[in-house]
Amino acid sequence: MAALLGAGCASHTTGVGYYWQSVTGHVQLMRAARPVDDWLADEATPSTLKARLESARRIRQFAVSELALPDNASYHRYADLRRRAAVYNVVAAPALSLKLQTWCFPVAGCVGYRGYFSEADARAFADSLDDELEVSVYPVPAYSTLGWMNWAGGDPLLNTFITYPEGELARIVFHELAHQVVYVQNDTAFNESFATAVERLGGARWLTRSTEQARADYATFDQRRRAFRALTRATRERLATIYDDPELPDDAKLLRKAAVMDDFRQQYAQLKTRWNGYAGYDAFVARANNASFAAQAAYDQWVPAFEALFEREGRDFARFYDAVRGLADRPKDERQTALRELAPTALAAGDTTRP
Repeated sequence: MAALLGAGCASHTTGVGYYWQSVTGHVQLMRAARPVDDWLADEATPSTLKARLESARRIRQFAVSELALPDNASYHRYADLRRRAAVYNVVAAPALSLKLQTWCFPVAGCVGYRGYFSEADARAFADSLDDELEVSVYPVPAYSTLGWMNWAGGDPLLNTFITYPEGELARIVFHELAHQVVYVQNDTAFNESFATAVERLGGARWLTRSTEQARADYATFDQRRRAFRALTRATRERLATIYDDPELPDDAKLLRKAAVMDDFRQQYAQLKTRWNGYAGYDAFVARANNASFAAQAAYDQWVPAFEALFEREGRDFARFYDAVRGLADRPKDERQTALRELAPTALAAGDTTRP
């Protein structure tokens, strides 16, 4: 959900072409954005879009007044990109590991993905990677510029997520704004888990004040997501057990991995039957591999710890953010130790499904 684009020189094979597509892609996105008020005043704007923009405007106000998120230029404009994603991320991992390959940028630090505004460019880069890596290309509905572009109008609302159920729309805005509160270079799991915790906590608070229909729509959406995340989490754990077994030769690991992946697909088919054929996760399942599983894990790893920290700080968002900044200032190993101590039982059990 938060594809952070860097600028400058990087490690590995990043060249001028990559930065050029990053800059031109973002400039085109910014140029397509117009103030929400302009869209609402335009008679040509469809009534359904106007309703969603009105909801987004209320969500943005709520983010400031109730969640202590930044009151700045972001999410006061809207752009129709005429495509299904803001960017397309490329992730890669070895055949017997859930550790993502990383690429390093001066602003974003080292992250486990590369973002492209063109799907064709993303797939071309994916095809250029080592054949021994498992690679995944997936659409991302929104990304954060970490507040660096607020002087130019900030991050806009996009057609790629504006039609989401109201509760999910709120969560994605809260998530991206959270990246403007705290961001630590070279620690994707910390950054994404923090933003995910903010979106869950803020989203739950938003829904208590929303309409009954919005809560019902979101409940259906979220029940499916929880079930799917539980399945992918269990699959990751099974794969990790296989990969980490020092007594198991690689050929045996590959055989057991194949069996786990077959079971994953069978269990997903059973979920779809219970969902009356809902196919929202088909694309993930079709491309499922070590890279896609590892990318998803980054958004969940420390969520229970951040939720525990929120409780410790009296459920006060401003105090919570100050405490997170304190963690962010510590060395990575100390930071991770502190997070484990915040929610040791939940982390040991892999509990990443709480709202």
